[in-house]
Amino acid sequence: MTHTSPSPGFSGLLLIDKPEGLTSHDVVDEVREILGTQRIGHTGTLDPAATGLLVLCVGRSAGRLQSFLTGLDKSYEGEMRFGIETDTYDREGTQVGATHPEPFPEREAVLSAAAAYTGEFEQSPPPFSAKKFGGKKFYELARKGEAVPVTSKRVRVDRFAIRGLAGDRADFDVVCTSGTYIRSLVHEVGKIVGMGAHLTQLRRTSIGRFQLEDAITLEALRARPEESRLTKPHWIPTSEIPLPFPSVALAVLEAEKVRRGQAVPVRLPSEVSPSSWIRLTTGGHLLALGLLEPLGRGTVALARPKIVLSD
Repeated sequence: MTHTSPSPGFSGLLLIDKPEGLTSHDVVDEVREILGTQRIGHTGTLDPAATGLLVLCVGRSAGRLQSFLTGLDKSYEGEMRFGIETDTYDREGTQVGATHPEPFPEREAVLSAAAAYTGEFEQSPPPFSAKKFGGKKFYELARKGEAVPVTSKRVRVDRFAIRGLAGDRADFDVVCTSGTYIRSLVHEVGKIVGMGAHLTQLRRTSIGRFQLEDAITLEALRARPEESRLTKPHWIPTSEIPLPFPSVALAVLEAEKVRRGQAVPVRLPSEVSPSSWIRLTTGGHLLALGLLEPLGRGTVALARPKIVLSD
């Protein structure tokens, strides 16, 4: 069934609570069908078994901001199970080796292991992941029995807290940089405590300033009348998207020039330096993203719009 768009030229961020069992691309496809538009992208995937927050960019203008949103820090709630390792580091995989005969770690050992993976460190992705090498995804190589390259990237984990430990299960919270593999964190904890572990549940609770509590489920979105599908708090119009850049307010005439892609002189905000990204606003709404270029040694700079947001 085809639906008409809620309004012509609508653009913004849609916060979705992804259910278990769907890929992030499945969610995008469903929202495209519900809203009647193909112009939808996401700012970071979740594995099919994971649930929680997906931030979708709807419309042309929001899509142009996608690259600024993919690198935001993320937070998760999860559960790990000790005593069993899998080849995917989660419950979707095949067990590797025997089950540990006594998979009941001491609390202090688990706390110590989690603390060891707090801060900045090099992390390798799981063998079964969507990371690419030579045009092929890791999981494609792993399924064929081919060697998966040993690669690593610098990540930062600000919080890795064990909320509860009962038997062979531990609940935890993680706050980390984008691109951190929670499955790998769990795998490493299992190695440290000496009995193996794998991820059994994962739910993403935030992406930057966007919170799961403001998200809407696919079922609830579909059930709403068309005219009320894109409403706050799960819908954020493009002009109100909170981006982590200083703001420069423009007068009416300056705003008109920026809409036409023209640079305008502005007073240099005290918290930024030339060549920094800034938010150009009018009437409290985001109009464009631009770069500052110095004009001599004074407090005036040239604001050159790079992304003008108008559908």
